[in-house]
Amino acid sequence: MTTLDTVRLEDTAFGTLAAQHRLFNAVLKEPLPKAGTFGFRGDIALAFQDQVADEARPPAYSIEQVLAVADTATGKIPVMAGYLHNFAWLKEVGEVLGDMLTPGGTYVFFVNNIDFLKTYTIALPGGVTAKILPLDESTVWKETLDLIGLDKNDVKKMNGAQKLEFVLNAMTETKMPFPEITYEEGVATMEPVRNRNENRPV
Repeated sequence: MTTLDTVRLEDTAFGTLAAQHRLFNAVLKEPLPKAGTFGFRGDIALAFQDQVADEARPPAYSIEQVLAVADTATGKIPVMAGYLHNFAWLKEVGEVLGDMLTPGGTYVFFVNNIDFLKTYTIALPGGVTAKILPLDESTVWKETLDLIGLDKNDVKKMNGAQKLEFVLNAMTETKMPFPEITYEEGVATMEPVRNRNENRPV
């Protein structure tokens, strides 16, 4: 039986993503307090730039600021939040993560180029649904705390793994009755991608 002390990244869906060289910029990559679970905070590459010889290049684009849990018992990622710079990249989310997601899971994506006043529910392949919210200036961590009604002081005394587990557990219990639209409808109505560095101090 897998225990907290023996859970390794390789035992989880993150191991598959790591083998595909899709995990970047990890700020947390370790077992969580609940036995059989493993946490990840960082970026998951969706597409790669063309490689020139052995030159290492950053991904073409990614799910950024990911907050996610993998479960060794099911081999799935049952809960995830992350940032997408372009709504259209939801197609690649479905393709890359595919069988790693589960119809009963909770998947929240904060997106750069949708109306600030809109929220959506989008169907991904395999009966999976994703919740879509706007994000521009803030971070996924802060936006997730706002979404679930927590203040940073509520988790201040926890370590990194405890914080991630606590926040994502709360997110799975948060009601998000956002209107359903199709991916195609979302692409048709999405806005131009905003410059993330615009209006920021140099």
